[in-house]
Amino acid sequence: MTDPTSLPDFPPPSNEHPLRGRVLDVLLDEGFRPDIDADGDVAVKYQGQQLYVRCTEAEITVLRVFGQWRLGEESPSDELSLLRACNVVTGRLAVAKATLGDGMLVVSADHVVTDGTPLNLVVTSSLELLLTAVNLWHETLGELGQAGQA
Repeated sequence: MTDPTSLPDFPPPSNEHPLRGRVLDVLLDEGFRPDIDADGDVAVKYQGQQLYVRCTEAEITVLRVFGQWRLGEESPSDELSLLRACNVVTGRLAVAKATLGDGMLVVSADHVVTDGTPLNLVVTSSLELLLTAVNLWHETLGELGQAGQA
């Protein structure tokens, strides 16, 4: 008899969390190896970065794609500059939001999802959008630092 702990960890049935099941299918079809974390979020590595997809299924179904990055010692300690960079990201990218909390940069994109939503396009473009937002945040910090030195 096979040891039950050696069996693969199968995702929950798709009818248990329909949107999460659809998200897992999209990511698998795109060649990713998604997992479900302890919070029930879909975790996926994208371009070497750990990102997450949270599915909130209620009267209105919302898909949140997000990532979190700990601020390093190279980041300015000036909270106002950090927040200004977040504001620039949120203003320029509209769908992406950047914020700070507990020494971390959090970038997210929220989408209302219906049965007709092209989920593969929404999920994959949101993953790319998050990394674009993080790059914009870093570029903006550099610009703010240069402006402060002038």
